[in-house]
This record gives sequence, C-alpha cells and structure tokens, in this order.
Amino acid sequence: MSIEKQELFKSIETLPEELAFQVLDYIEYLKFNSIIYNAPKNLIIKDEEDLKKKLEKGIESTEKGEVYSLEEVFEEVQKI
Repeated sequence: MSIEKQELFKSIETLPEELAFQVLDYIEYLKFNSIIYNAPKNLIIKDEEDLKKKLEKGIESTEKGEVYSLEEVFEEVQKI
C-alpha cells in the first residue's frame, strides 16, 4: 500500500462513524466522476434533449436493421 493510501486509511480510522460514511460517499462520487470523465463523449447523455436524440437515432438504426449481436457489442465494449 502506498504512503498516501496509508495516510488516508489512518485519517479515516480516526473519524467518527458519521464522517466516515460521508468520506465513503465522497469516494464513490469521485469514482463515478472519473468513469464519466474517461467515457467516450458519445456515450454521455448531457440532458433530456440529448437523450431523446440518442434514443431516436437508436430506433432509426433498429428499423433499418442496423443491429448487432450481444457478442459483437461486448467485443466492441472490450476494445473501448
């Protein structure tokens, strides 16, 4: 374990239970933000209008027969 992680662990150990839960919540928030920040931009839904556009595009693709097997999708996800 790195020195920074050891220091973090020691600091968390000394916190009252309520604050420790808040620290855990914040860590989860940071992890989520990291995932969003590193995700391909076309996968991020910016707002309700963006969601609607992406859903409409998906429906159009499906109607055109532009669909992929689940195996093909997982292969693409692994590449990303």
